[in-house]
Amino acid sequence: MPPHQDHERRREQILRAMTAVAVRDGLHSVSMRTVAAAAGVSLRLVQYYFGSKAALMRAGLERLEARGMQRWAARTPADADGQARDVLLALFAEALPVDDERRAFHVLWMAYAVLAMTDAEIPERAFVDGPDRLQAHIAATLEHGVAKGQFRADLDIALESVALLGLLHGLGTAVLVGQQRADTAMAAVAAHLDRLQPDPP
Repeated sequence: MPPHQDHERRREQILRAMTAVAVRDGLHSVSMRTVAAAAGVSLRLVQYYFGSKAALMRAGLERLEARGMQRWAARTPADADGQARDVLLALFAEALPVDDERRAFHVLWMAYAVLAMTDAEIPERAFVDGPDRLQAHIAATLEHGVAKGQFRADLDIALESVALLGLLHGLGTAVLVGQQRADTAMAAVAAHLDRLQPDPP
């Protein structure tokens, strides 16, 4: 195996172990040592790849975020023909925590938020970078929809992107804890997006 491929394989192995430890025992239980044990590698190897606990946890969140964005792209209908509403529906369908990996992301994201406020080793910026990127994607999709006449011309894109990001996080938590079903959450999103469309002539 070429060195760069082995490097990526080892890195992925460690990050999967970090996610497993965090979901099973809580983010507070994540350390270089516990992750090394879960991954079946030496502590020195984890330190070599990530350097610190903060870097390890940030890389774990970024991995889950990247996988989510890849799945969103794959879920977006190939025949959407630039329909911004369908793209946003695909985002919500992908983001709702209805399987182990997506539940892990939600659990880690919320735990990271709490830990970032109490642990000086954990940078708060790492917690908000992902949502900032997601909000930018939402805003770009809304802008496309307005330009194509799919959403109202007077839509405040900046405010609506904030609202949709909040809806995404709120419904994600509601589905995670069983307060809402995924199909009910998706129906609410569809109804909200319908209200953004221009009035019929």
